[in-house]
Amino acid sequence: MNDVNEERVYEWLADVKDPEVPALSILDLGIVRNVAVTDNSVNVTITPTYSGCPAMDVISIGIRMALAGHGIKQITIDQQLSPAWTTDWMTEDGKRKLKEYGIAPPNRKAFSSLGLFEEEEIQCPRCNSTHTEMVSRYGPTSCKALYKCLDCKEPFEHFKCH
Repeated sequence: MNDVNEERVYEWLADVKDPEVPALSILDLGIVRNVAVTDNSVNVTITPTYSGCPAMDVISIGIRMALAGHGIKQITIDQQLSPAWTTDWMTEDGKRKLKEYGIAPPNRKAFSSLGLFEEEEIQCPRCNSTHTEMVSRYGPTSCKALYKCLDCKEPFEHFKCH
């Protein structure tokens, strides 16, 4: 393990995909909080996108498989719940990948709130129109809402800002 360092581990983690949005790596999503390498072990600290996220077990297995595939034998994975994950931690490249995958990415900072009667403008990932409307606040996963484009008529998911 002499040639293993944090930078190399991050390179390996870039291949671990989010099982709910396979276009994104766990690095794109921003859930990897820390990597620590010692003489004979690697520790990875991750933050779930929300408490109780069912994908965390699959992600942990993916991390173990990626590291074991590079000869790492002692692997620990810690979950850090505080501070809570926010869409602000997603990379710009990750947001671009979301859009290419057909999911409208979050388009504002989590800490910026909308006015009382202000609605968020969501851009259609297919035709880029902002002439869209929410169909359901709750999508196939709790982090997404369902929208439809009033111009191209296509339904799409929006990754909610939080």
